[in-house]
Amino acid sequence: MHVAAVTPNLIQLRRFGAVNCWLVRDDDGFTLVDTGLGGGAKGTVAAAAAAGAPIVRVLLTHAHSDHVGSLDALARLLPDVEVGISARDARFLAGDRSFDPGECDKERGAWTTTKTVPTLALEHGVRVGSLEVIATPGHTPGHRSFRDTRDGTVIGGDVLTTFGGVHVTSHPNRRFPLAYYGTANRPLDLSSAAAIAALDPTGLAVGHGPFVPQPAPQLAEAIARAHAALRD
Repeated sequence: MHVAAVTPNLIQLRRFGAVNCWLVRDDDGFTLVDTGLGGGAKGTVAAAAAAGAPIVRVLLTHAHSDHVGSLDALARLLPDVEVGISARDARFLAGDRSFDPGECDKERGAWTTTKTVPTLALEHGVRVGSLEVIATPGHTPGHRSFRDTRDGTVIGGDVLTTFGGVHVTSHPNRRFPLAYYGTANRPLDLSSAAAIAALDPTGLAVGHGPFVPQPAPQLAEAIARAHAALRD
């Protein structure tokens, strides 16, 4: 696991060169955003300990297996940890793979049923520690992003990828196409990318790719490319 502090409050945990989790430092400990693929729990807990605080909550951007794969193992290591996800994507965690009308034209993405039952329903606009929950559906119906209210950093899950620059997952990034293939509703994902851009983030952290400081110009270019791709 590669561990790197990218802001005073944010630590990137990267595995296999492509899958990110994020530790957000808060007054009561760390919030972990996403858990990555299976097998990462011990390394994640060790990274938090090395940074000087325990993990007190886990917030999930969405329910794909590369974001929740270590959830059960983390819950065993941290029995008091809070776990948050949208009520919509909690259905996927529980094993319900169905989509509601209009959410998706066919099932996309890889899913993992977990034994861990979420304790927090992440509704748009609520605050969890220093993070504001932002509804960003499209990649999955209940996808969530998080805005750090202290410095304006946005953790955007799989709305975007950042290998070779910022890309909206409504169309493929040649450097990392898997997020595109897992996107359930591509026009809605593009709308969510625009919602993130409207927040004017000071930094952009995503599930796949490097941290991008001051991402506004790249976000604007990525959204324009995505609009053009959907029209073609």
